[in-house]
Amino acid sequence: MDGEAQGRRAAWVPGAIIVGAGPSGLAAAACLAARGVPATVLEMADSLASTWRHRTYDRLTLHLPKRFCELPLLPFPEGYPAYPSKDQFVAYMEDYAAAAGVAPRFGARVEEAAFDAAAGAWAVRLAGGELLLARWLVVATGENAVPRRPEFPGAAQFEGRVTHTCDYKSGEEFSGRKVLVVGCGNSGMEVSLDLCRHGAKPSLVVRNTVHVLPREMFGLSTFGFAMALLKLFSVQVVDRILLAAARLTLGDTGKLGLRRPKTGPMELKNLTGRTPVLDVGTLGHIKTGKIKVVGAVKEVTQRGVRFADGKEEQFDAIILATGYRSDVPSWLKDGGDVFTREGMPKVPFPNGWKGNKGLYTVGFSQRGLLGASSDALNIARDIHCQWKDMSRPASNNVLQSNDTV
Repeated sequence: MDGEAQGRRAAWVPGAIIVGAGPSGLAAAACLAARGVPATVLEMADSLASTWRHRTYDRLTLHLPKRFCELPLLPFPEGYPAYPSKDQFVAYMEDYAAAAGVAPRFGARVEEAAFDAAAGAWAVRLAGGELLLARWLVVATGENAVPRRPEFPGAAQFEGRVTHTCDYKSGEEFSGRKVLVVGCGNSGMEVSLDLCRHGAKPSLVVRNTVHVLPREMFGLSTFGFAMALLKLFSVQVVDRILLAAARLTLGDTGKLGLRRPKTGPMELKNLTGRTPVLDVGTLGHIKTGKIKVVGAVKEVTQRGVRFADGKEEQFDAIILATGYRSDVPSWLKDGGDVFTREGMPKVPFPNGWKGNKGLYTVGFSQRGLLGASSDALNIARDIHCQWKDMSRPASNNVLQSNDTV
């Protein structure tokens, strides 16, 4: 897109362009606004926090206590429970945007963004052809932009329903049916529990090892307990404490078909980004046989699946709890110094938020909302320093504004 801005009509946008109006994009915009830096937030959907609003199941709550999920500058309302529901979180996002004065442009799908050397700015082309220019570009589309849909051999012949968790709302519509849930992360575990509570007969595919921890330990959230311990001990010691407590609370999960990795849960999170599953009651149903644990799927048949061990079983529906991926490679053309081919930061947290030529990334840290908040604060601080220098008058007699949020 180099030089394209000179050959086409382009509109300069003051401050930054932020792509994505989820929690990460809103946090970046709010932090910039608090420092007096304008930002234009582009969102392809028709509302902010659209993933939370439209692509999550009804029973979803925050997996971590609200104090670890607050965005910068605005706490959750005092009346919210420790683990707010998805509707409460969406309402918080609405209040957050209003309080910060952030008004995203909805229906603004970015088709391409690239650095235009001639203009010295990022050129962002929207669907429909509109071209915007900005000195800074903040990528906030996140890790969970596009559902992962694995292709199993024979899937086309399956007579039942195949759906991803992004389209799953409630187990009510599956009452009395045999359902195969593929994926044993937090979503797979919770969907299995929801199916069970609505009278369905779920089987949970567990292909690899997985850490399952109780959501709370000793009256504290497991995450909060771990964070406190990490201030005192090494991650390896903390993992030993967590696993000992988990065994006392949950028993030997290996006997249920949920073998643990050799690396501890917190160390594994730091190394790979894999989050331990926080149990909200699913293990109890696995122990009683209401939720069946099965192995890897080899192929899909007309009425069910054939597993890797050769056994076959009939199912009425298959739900893919197989997660999401980044969509950044499909539209960002000059992100090679920041993003991998998979659209994830090359530099791990906490230093992956900044690239070259005014490119920034927020919400890709694999550290949830806490990581997104850290990124947003860093980005706002860095852009503000440049904005202040660009806006400073030549005369030294003019007083400058206070550089604090």
